[in-house]
Amino acid sequence: MKNTIKVMFLAVALMFTAFTMAQSTVTGTVMDADLNSPLPTASVVEKGTTNGTTSDFDGNFTLKTKSSSGVIEISYVGYGKISMPFNGDTNLGNVSLSSGNSLDEIMIIASVAVDRKTPVAVSTIKAKDIELKLGTQEFPEILKSTPGVYVTKQGGGYGDSRINLRGFNSENVAVMINGVPVNDMENGAVYWSNWAGLGDVTSTMQVQRGLGASKVAVASVGGTINIITKTTDAEEGGNFGTSIANDGYFKYGMTYSTGLSDKGFAATVSASKISGDGYVDGTEFSGYNYFVSLSQQINEAHRLSFTAFGSQQEHGQRFNRSTIAELQDTDSGPQKANRDWGYKNGEVYHQSYNFYHKPQMSINHLWDIDDNSALSTAVYASFGSGGGRRDEGSKIGSDDYRIGTSGLQPIDFDKIVAENQANGVNGSSDIISSSRNSHEWYGLLSTYKTSINDNLTLSGGLDARYYVGSHWYQVDDLLGGQFFLDNETDTFAFGQPLKVGDRYNKDYDGVVNRYGLFAQAEYQVNEELNVFIAGDISNSNYKQKEYMNNTIVGSRESDAVNFSGYGIKGGGNYNLDTNNNVFVNVGYFSKAPFLDDVFLDEDGIVPNEGAVNEKVFSAELGYGFRSEKFSANVNVYHTKWLDKSLNGSIGTGENLFFYNLQGIDALHQGVEVDFRYKANDNITLTGMASLGDWQWKSNVSAIIRDQAGDAIDVVEVVADGIKVGDAAQTTFALGLDYKLAQKSNIYVDYNFAGDNYASYDVTNRGSADLPDVWEVPDFGLFDVGLKHGFAIGSFDATLIGKVNNVFNTEYVSDANDIDGTALKAQVYYGAGRTYSVALKVNF
Repeated sequence: MKNTIKVMFLAVALMFTAFTMAQSTVTGTVMDADLNSPLPTASVVEKGTTNGTTSDFDGNFTLKTKSSSGVIEISYVGYGKISMPFNGDTNLGNVSLSSGNSLDEIMIIASVAVDRKTPVAVSTIKAKDIELKLGTQEFPEILKSTPGVYVTKQGGGYGDSRINLRGFNSENVAVMINGVPVNDMENGAVYWSNWAGLGDVTSTMQVQRGLGASKVAVASVGGTINIITKTTDAEEGGNFGTSIANDGYFKYGMTYSTGLSDKGFAATVSASKISGDGYVDGTEFSGYNYFVSLSQQINEAHRLSFTAFGSQQEHGQRFNRSTIAELQDTDSGPQKANRDWGYKNGEVYHQSYNFYHKPQMSINHLWDIDDNSALSTAVYASFGSGGGRRDEGSKIGSDDYRIGTSGLQPIDFDKIVAENQANGVNGSSDIISSSRNSHEWYGLLSTYKTSINDNLTLSGGLDARYYVGSHWYQVDDLLGGQFFLDNETDTFAFGQPLKVGDRYNKDYDGVVNRYGLFAQAEYQVNEELNVFIAGDISNSNYKQKEYMNNTIVGSRESDAVNFSGYGIKGGGNYNLDTNNNVFVNVGYFSKAPFLDDVFLDEDGIVPNEGAVNEKVFSAELGYGFRSEKFSANVNVYHTKWLDKSLNGSIGTGENLFFYNLQGIDALHQGVEVDFRYKANDNITLTGMASLGDWQWKSNVSAIIRDQAGDAIDVVEVVADGIKVGDAAQTTFALGLDYKLAQKSNIYVDYNFAGDNYASYDVTNRGSADLPDVWEVPDFGLFDVGLKHGFAIGSFDATLIGKVNNVFNTEYVSDANDIDGTALKAQVYYGAGRTYSVALKVNF
């Protein structure tokens, strides 16, 4: 009996010893090999298990392993995976990640460019920089120190910002979230208010200028903005935070991750609420942002994930521009003045107002077929609903219906209400309506990637999209009247007493079917040289359905119109040594016009017979230098834009005729430089310069014919040599970051914009005698910020304060040219001095 007890105690002791010996603690710091800077949120996993963690803000990690020895796998989006052995408690020290050939689903679908390997001009912004510098800025503004980028708030409303890349607007810049395209399917536009919460959940953002590395069937002209959101974290925890700022800004939210369970499941959720009065008068806003990511490792070969995110928002707008003199002659000042709002019944009421909700959902499946091959498939959908406020009548906006004497004083809606009430049975003379837009969008993006051998990698896939967008005008507020009579004679609504909720003016659907194939071969010739060639073919199918025309009962539907497109690009990167590399890429593609260019009459069913594909030729040469302290890039680009789709109209009503101009070309070329210098452990300097030369390069004409085929007019465009407008062609930036303490730093940024020509309609340039386009005055802005990390009990906390436009510089950010002078130019002023303070607590 005693021997039995001894044996039992010995067995228990051995089991306990084995258990304690089987566990080890592995620590280390994940670093960017080229920039020698920490990589936060890098994935650290014990190989063969679901046990893992992520690196913190400074790249540090601690992992309690399940075994006493084994292998740790460390990876980060856009970098190669590295495996390191451990035996017992191990400090791996600095683990440097650099270019690699990861088969991760994000790498495959999102086409993340790899430094010193992918031959494109690229800038990468990490989550820590977004957290530090975004504050109350619009999400695209985090890119304002990026070469080739010009970004403004436009009218200054919440989410109303715009971005230009190498002189091309967002319609010609592909914006993708986790590899899924989000540009509007009808006109290519990007509405950033739909993605206002991205700053909370973005892990990495890449700007690929020029041809880019994206694997989709429809190429972009200016470049690609690739936003990678946070995935499900391997470690349980989260954070909650709040921020305040000028003009009543208030935001609070929370993020939580379950961590990776023993069964391979992980979830991350994030939600926030935001509201404020708006910097510009009459731009009050509120919004709810949310993000959900669920992941399940089914087995060693299959992983399934689900992501959903969106932002339900509403905000007042400054839609109409004004002259500089009008803006200067206001009580609010030129930066805040707004003609598009007023008071109704003692409360703020908006003439221009936007409300929208566009959730996007995707299911991603990653199949690791073997050690060298993987298939990644994303099925996605989005459902948008909302609109923008409009007004009907002549009183709203008139100087006679303002509270005060200036044309930019608030609108007196009460006066209009009183007059509409007095009209009685005659109905309202002025009303508030909305242009409603809703859509359903479904897509499939599937990419197969395989390494044939150590040198050759092949990839290819399918890009398919279906979209239907519904558009109509709807009465929202009769402003005290009993009804409203529409004056559109060719609609069902003509002569009908319209009430709130009734449709009028237009009611149509735009339908887009787009599908294509793409393929790429990448060949690692040797350790120094990597080359690739890629191609794509696609078909865009368009049609419209119209429901408002009174000449026929029921709906009218157009014939389907098809446009085939294709593209080919190739290039290579050569690493001269461990410090220097050069790259080159060349491409040509033929791009189908947008639906808005195919059906010029937005609610018509007769397609534009003159619509043709746009053609683009692009070539780029780049040089890079990397060392422990200093890194720099120099890029020279040359992009020819041929047969740009330009159209317009002449006449009115039943005598309205549309025209399509062919053969208008533009040349965008320039030089871009950026650098980063780590002077010591505490001081880091950054900078960039972008020198562009963007011009129209042709004169064209078009004959306008009536339905009988008779020539009724000629449209002339004399544009050769005129500068392309709407973006600064010269920009540069300087930044200083100083580390005050282990978890505290301060930064100062300066951004300059010059050679900025006002926007204009090139089809109105009908004579060589017209004056030059007005050049917006140059401007430079300073931003400063401070981050301090500290402990609240057992929790790590971060406090960030920042001030944008420190010296309250007055500057014109956007302008429409009228006669080549500042006197009549219609402008928006950029925001003056703003501040924000944010607190985040990690748990």
